[in-house]
Formats: sequence, C-alpha cells, structure tokens
Amino acid sequence: MSIVKINAITVPADSGDELGRRFAAHSGSMAGVGGFEGFELLRPTDGRTQWLVLTRWADEESYAAWRSSQDFARSHGHGSAEEGAARPRPVGTASELWSYTVAVEQEQTAERQ
Repeated sequence: MSIVKINAITVPADSGDELGRRFAAHSGSMAGVGGFEGFELLRPTDGRTQWLVLTRWADEESYAAWRSSQDFARSHGHGSAEEGAARPRPVGTASELWSYTVAVEQEQTAERQ
C-alpha cells in the first residue's frame, strides 16, 4: 500500500507564485526515482499561507532512499552541480513534514451515460 508524505510549507503571500514557478521548472526531476508514484503542489485558496507538497511513494524504504540521495541534497540546497554556484533564496519561511498511509482508496469512475 502506498504511503503519502506532505510537506506543509509556510510561504509569505507575495512569494507563492515563485514557489509554483520553482516546482514547475523541476517538474520532471523525479522521473525514474524508485518507488516514486507522483506529486502535487497544492495552493491555498482560503487565506492560509501553507502550501502543501503531496507526494505518494510505494513504501517507506523508497522515500528514505530518495531522502538520502545526492539528487535530494542538490534539489534542497545542500550542494550543487557547480561548486560555488549561487542558489536562490528559500521561498518558504518554515516547513513541517506529515506522514500518512492510505486507509481507503477510491478510483474515479467514468460518468454514467
């Protein structure tokens, strides 16, 4: 059964679009990562300042392997492909990681005609 990781990122109101642009610029970067099943970046619509990065993984081991990988380190500002390269400043001011398992899953069905 899949596991879900949600990174709740607190983003100032004037920086949300930049967070979206950064994620869009790296939209294919997870292709081929073992156990990765997909992700969504969720924008708040109710005045909150927390954006949610929802990822789905085959299992906890796959997630842990990605977290300890060089790709994770580079994409999260812990080193770069070019030493000394300037890194953009973080958009978020805080983040919190939430972990879940899927308790009930429902597939979308085609509309009845």
